[in-house]
Amino acid sequence: MGRKDNYATDVFINCPFDDAYRATFETVVFAVLDCGFRPRRALELDDSAEVRIEKLLRIIEECRFGVHDLSRTELDASTGLPRFNMPLELGLFLSAKRFGDTRQRQKRCLILDRRPYRYQKFISDIAGQDIRSHRNSARVAIRVVRDWLHNHSNRETIPSGSIIHQRYQAFRRALPDLCMQLELDRMELTYKDYSVIVSKWLALTT
Repeated sequence: MGRKDNYATDVFINCPFDDAYRATFETVVFAVLDCGFRPRRALELDDSAEVRIEKLLRIIEECRFGVHDLSRTELDASTGLPRFNMPLELGLFLSAKRFGDTRQRQKRCLILDRRPYRYQKFISDIAGQDIRSHRNSARVAIRVVRDWLHNHSNRETIPSGSIIHQRYQAFRRALPDLCMQLELDRMELTYKDYSVIVSKWLALTT
């Protein structure tokens, strides 16, 4: 039946994917995988034949869960303008939950920012949501994502955030050797590269 069979475990990751945010992004992806879920985002498929917004809508439709990090609000150095992709993708996810069918109304959403209450200054319409702060800390981000997935999924047990963080630290130490074995450059890892490496490491160590 295709990807929709994984609706209950697919997690849409909506956050920047650049050098400045890479550490937080990799932390979130690791936490989702270690909790037994599957991270999804538009970077997973490079298909020039598919319009980007259609790709986003399709992936959002296929995911029950969504992690949305709104911490990137700085102006772009070259254009002097902010990036609005993350708020847009959050809006699409919330709209799918509000206006979708019974399946889409099962969606659950985690909204992150780097500091508490900062979002009130740039996107106050979501003030009714439960916004969580990760403070740019891997330990905090892992705990927040783990606790949220555990609270909103049917899984009876998921390792504690501190345990997952310990595994993440061990994975980080092993990553250079893993990249060497797979003939991959650590600084050139794509989203798919990283997800595959994490999945293989977790399968061998947990």
